[in-house]
Amino acid sequence: MKIVVDDKIPYILPALHELADEVVVKAGCEIGPSDVHDATLLLVRTRTRCDSTLLEGSSVRLVVTATIGYDHLDTAWLEAAGIEWHNCPGCNATSVAQYVRNSLFVLQQERSLNLSAATLAIIGAGHVGTAVWQAMQQAASACPLGGMLLYDPLCEHFPLMGNGHTAWSDWERVLTEADIITFHTPLTTTGPYPTYHMADDTFFRSLKRKPVIINAARGGVVDEAALLRAMDDGLVGDVIIDTWEGEPNINPELLRRAFIATPHIAGYSADGKANATRMTLDSVCSFLKKTMVFKVEDLGLPALRPRSSDSIECALQLYDPRSDSEKLKKEPSKFEWWRGHYPLRRE
Repeated sequence: MKIVVDDKIPYILPALHELADEVVVKAGCEIGPSDVHDATLLLVRTRTRCDSTLLEGSSVRLVVTATIGYDHLDTAWLEAAGIEWHNCPGCNATSVAQYVRNSLFVLQQERSLNLSAATLAIIGAGHVGTAVWQAMQQAASACPLGGMLLYDPLCEHFPLMGNGHTAWSDWERVLTEADIITFHTPLTTTGPYPTYHMADDTFFRSLKRKPVIINAARGGVVDEAALLRAMDDGLVGDVIIDTWEGEPNINPELLRRAFIATPHIAGYSADGKANATRMTLDSVCSFLKKTMVFKVEDLGLPALRPRSSDSIECALQLYDPRSDSEKLKKEPSKFEWWRGHYPLRRE
């Protein structure tokens, strides 16, 4: 049996070598039809488009993406072709929540944003949106928010963990009351609530409070041309962007004007990657009807251990998104390199 695996899925090779006769490791963007023609399993991240062009006529029976998002999988075609597929929902939710929370801490420090008087709207109540909600609740003793709204028409009947009550919002309240809007939806183009360009010209023209816009979901959720027009017209405040349309060829004007601009690394903590690897191996073993005990190698500790008595400063010592932003703004052509050579980050 042959397994083809993206070289950016960490900690996974020892287990794969136990499971397969042949393991081929390649950069995700370089995996092609000749690599998968005689493979049984294909394990990817976001840079491999899994569709008929890649997989038609191959022997692949299972595709697993070690990511939450799966818009790079043509799931309809995979299902029609009899190819099983899985993603890793929630694997890096805490990592993304850390990114959003710490970005808000930076906004408070550098832009004098008064979080205690601000209302945060979270768009999408899946694993990540819920993790953001919980992270901000846990930070409330040191950095309380004025309020939080949660918008998700697909999930609003579910209870939230946390303070025992929900703050489900309709779309009008988001547009009217939010001082910060953070997106955490999948990228979809069909169904009753498609998310592609949900933040478009109409959305920006309907805003009442000139909010901060955060996109750590998928690039196409925010219409970047419309966002730039909204910035020109003074309809939004600061912009924090981790996911971009056209990655890795990102919009240079948006890069220049964004307060924090990072190369799609919000979910790139070592903990999140390890979770994705475990979930990927679980899917592989379930498909193969095998049982294994996975030993993910020691993730290591960051060089700087936070020692401040101030909880916000401790959080920023552990992870400060300004560092990633400065690197990308200085060398945007290295977008993929920054992702592929990301330093150790713990949650």
